[in-house]
Amino acid sequence: MINVVYLHRLGGRFLAPAITYELIAKDERTGARAGIIHTPHGSFETPIFMPVGTQASVKGVSPDELKDLGAGIILSNTYHLFLRPGMELIREAGGLHKFMHWDRAILTDSGGFQVFSLGDLRKITEEGVTFRSHIDGSKKFLSPEVSMQVQMCLGSDIVMAFDECVPYPADYEYAKRSTERTQRWAERCQRAMTAPQQGLFGIVQGGMYKDLRRWHAARLVEMDLPGYAVGGLSVGEPPELMYEMLSYSTSLLPEHKPRYLMGVGTPDHLVEGVARGIDMFDCVYPTRVARNGMAMTWTGRLVMKNANLEHDHRVIEEGCGCYACRNGYTRAYIRHLVRAGEIFGLRLLSLHNLYFLEEFVRRMRAAIIEGRFESFRSEFLAGYDPHRKQAI
Repeated sequence: MINVVYLHRLGGRFLAPAITYELIAKDERTGARAGIIHTPHGSFETPIFMPVGTQASVKGVSPDELKDLGAGIILSNTYHLFLRPGMELIREAGGLHKFMHWDRAILTDSGGFQVFSLGDLRKITEEGVTFRSHIDGSKKFLSPEVSMQVQMCLGSDIVMAFDECVPYPADYEYAKRSTERTQRWAERCQRAMTAPQQGLFGIVQGGMYKDLRRWHAARLVEMDLPGYAVGGLSVGEPPELMYEMLSYSTSLLPEHKPRYLMGVGTPDHLVEGVARGIDMFDCVYPTRVARNGMAMTWTGRLVMKNANLEHDHRVIEEGCGCYACRNGYTRAYIRHLVRAGEIFGLRLLSLHNLYFLEEFVRRMRAAIIEGRFESFRSEFLAGYDPHRKQAI
């Protein structure tokens, strides 16, 4: 059923939230969920992996190719688009959908993670963050209000609240101050977000401290936002600790709202995230490793520069439906392209890796609906080695 909590009144009429979640099936043993997220630019099935189009483009891949491999939503980066080409140019073009010729859903992050990654180049205050542009060194300022203004100009369907990502490790007092400030910023974001056709997601922080995550999740849930993300994970902590914090965080979030784990894109982390009730994922990983000459497969990584692939005339992975595999491009050929620095080879790997993750979440969804998710998860993890550099 669709969540129909009415949040906005315009011209005497009540408007439903821009983003709603429909639960289709749930695995009671693990908490894995299959659903549908409805947005102003169409609906998409979950679990979902969102390709990252940092600067209004998924590197090396066209919008039509993204549709062909099954992407229902992509992510773009507020920080980068704020710096270049600027929000006014994109607003002038009619918003990000028209600017980049993508008519399906778009999520924009807040810019917070990128700003906080600048280290000594930024200064955090209660008001916001002053930083130096990585492009030209000019002084810039981002705050909850500025981030919302930028994202409203972009016109994305899902807007992320401006937050501070607590690093790992972080002492308790620092994590507490940061989380409390992130909550105050979330409240400012909600007041500043005035576009009813966009949905604001809050981001649960708290570092590796359960009491902080419990406090922050409770405050965000009180705000009755259309969706929630779990932030501050996959930032260098051991996987076991990440999974523990993720399980705890999702247990605090409402079942009738989407749940988003930020910055995770390897299949082992995806299957464990889904097992803990996550619906949405994003990461630059599939296209980044493709540009480094690596293919993702069901058993592990395939490094295309390896000498033993020189005479390997098989496709990247038998049975794969990606453009490269279904058209017969071989490992030997792609290895040659990669070694020769030909862009086409990196495009073939990008298309393969993105298709692999979209197919991976499609199969997880089918397993949840058919009541066999736990066996799917066990069989996959038994055959997958994240450290293997040569797939079978």
